[in-house]
Amino acid sequence: MPSPGELIAPKRLGRDFRWLLASSWTSNIGDGIALSAAPLLLASLTSSPLLVAAGAMMQYLPWLLFGLFAGSVADHHDRRRLVMLANGSRAVVVLGLVAFLATGHVTVWVVLASAFLYGTAEVFADTAGSTLMPMLVRPGDLGVGNARMQAGYLVGNQLAGPPLGAFLFAAASFWPFLLQILCVSLAVVLISRIALTPVPAKDESTADAPKVHPIREGLEWLRAHPPVRTLIVIILVFNVTWAAPWSLLVLYATEHLDMGAVGFGALTTASALGGLVGTVCFGWLERHLSFATLMRVCLSLEVIMHLAFALTTIPAIAFVIMFGFGMYAFVWGTISTTVRQRLVPLHLQGRIASVNMVGIFGGLVIGQLLGGLIAEGWGLTAPWWFAFAGSAVTLLLVWRSISHIAAAPPALDEPGSAAR
Repeated sequence: MPSPGELIAPKRLGRDFRWLLASSWTSNIGDGIALSAAPLLLASLTSSPLLVAAGAMMQYLPWLLFGLFAGSVADHHDRRRLVMLANGSRAVVVLGLVAFLATGHVTVWVVLASAFLYGTAEVFADTAGSTLMPMLVRPGDLGVGNARMQAGYLVGNQLAGPPLGAFLFAAASFWPFLLQILCVSLAVVLISRIALTPVPAKDESTADAPKVHPIREGLEWLRAHPPVRTLIVIILVFNVTWAAPWSLLVLYATEHLDMGAVGFGALTTASALGGLVGTVCFGWLERHLSFATLMRVCLSLEVIMHLAFALTTIPAIAFVIMFGFGMYAFVWGTISTTVRQRLVPLHLQGRIASVNMVGIFGGLVIGQLLGGLIAEGWGLTAPWWFAFAGSAVTLLLVWRSISHIAAAPPALDEPGSAAR
């Protein structure tokens, strides 16, 4: 029987992958702690819903402002050191917030400024970090590797971190942020153990070839590569339809389903538990089903999930839907990340990943705005009907293209060429 270590991080993925996984899991625990502690801190300083919501927006905004630039930076600098520098900057930002808390001089504006600075550093950390996996493992192992990374996100960011952050905040407002600093700092130490060689530079056909702006080069490659372009469009549109009702889930749960605050929290926990099951099963799914089949199944379940939420008024059914959502959503996340990493050349991984992230967060912002407007005019179930119709039409339009995305030939970079 394989040891627990072998099940979590198979030896065939290499020692450096284990350092990357340990760093990611540790960082996710720190982020999970802040996931509950930061809103609690804002709520203790102001009763304004707008200012409380601005805390989350301050972490979304840097993706829209700096996402493409961060991708270019990641493709032209040492990616491991960039992750270390960005995570170190995050720790410094949180340390500054702790200083304000300890001296009693913290204000809403200090917290919002800290959230923006932290989010900006996170853009560079996540963009550069997303490029490391294809540098460390073979294309055939990307699925398993990404599934293990997703499991760390679920356990640390969604399950363990938030209740720990809330518990520590109840003891003293600065304790969760001190632990967050420790987690992020430890993540820097762990990732420093990875050994990488520089990413192979793109060959130029002529010495006097005209220089192309790095961001433009990435966008032109994306324009000429329909499979990856279509994948990013799918992710953008499905994030718009997903965010429209999800931004109002707390009102839907407490008012439409009459579940109360505890029930709302339990819904999100059900989703995380389903996601954990999905990531654990990913290896089996990858061996028995094609990526094209899995992608179609996941997106079809998304459409059905929106319809089910639009129709149900029974809390027990809502829990089942959320558990199923977690399962297929994290399988989809693993697949879409794996497919993108296989198809994009190493020297463009950062720029294409950043376009993908801008699409994700742009979709979230657009969807949240649409969801609020739709609910104001037609009630709390209306965003679910919008999501059902929008995702169903999108799926019909891209159904045939999914086969081309999954079957597209991988990039020609030598597998693991940047690892040693």
